[in-house]
Amino acid sequence: MNILVCDDDKEIVEAISIYLEQEGYHVIKAYDGLEALDIMKSYAKDRETGLHLMILDIMMPRLDGIHTMLELRKKYSIPVILLSAKSEDADKILGLNIGADDYVTKPFNPLELVARVKSQLRRYTRLGSIAGKEEEKSHVLSIGGLSIDLQKQEVSVDGEPVKVTPTEFKILKVLMENPGVVLTSRQIYEQVWGEDSFVTDNTIAVHIRRIREKIEIDPKEPRYLKVKWGLGYFMPDERL
Repeated sequence: MNILVCDDDKEIVEAISIYLEQEGYHVIKAYDGLEALDIMKSYAKDRETGLHLMILDIMMPRLDGIHTMLELRKKYSIPVILLSAKSEDADKILGLNIGADDYVTKPFNPLELVARVKSQLRRYTRLGSIAGKEEEKSHVLSIGGLSIDLQKQEVSVDGEPVKVTPTEFKILKVLMENPGVVLTSRQIYEQVWGEDSFVTDNTIAVHIRRIREKIEIDPKEPRYLKVKWGLGYFMPDERL
């Protein structure tokens, strides 16, 4: 699989590359956001020969990670892990708000970063190859006017396509497969990431808010993605 590592600190890029290459990944290197976007465009967009994941630093010259993410999400939905030299929650939340799938705060343990890369890639490849029990089900899940196509990995509301990230798609899938069931932030994380929870409730809340902004007419009065305060999130178990 092909992973793009983008950081203006060449030593960090080299260190990350060493660990990823030891795991068998092919690493492409970039040192600012403009270079990363150019590389993204130059690669084929299919899952076999294109880029499968990006590791992106926030603080970079020419084009920083925030603006790079904004441009990236206009066309591409590959998983993105943000690197930040700052530890404040505001920076992490901002990254998630603009479409990042995960974040790692510098200084970081390279083995933890590799674990997060593997987690994102497992999720990304599962989304592209629905297998096992899912093959026995209808490949379209619907609640009212909200539908997700498991094979095409597409979301629509009242027949209109909605662009979502891989993480957002997986969260919708988990909730729509369990209508009427209240799932905690930890349960959502563990089903989406396929591992014990790394993150806080606030991280899931950011993803939920982004999904609502895309699928709800009024995100403050959600029709589909509802919350039971103090417990978790759920989709209604009824025809809307």
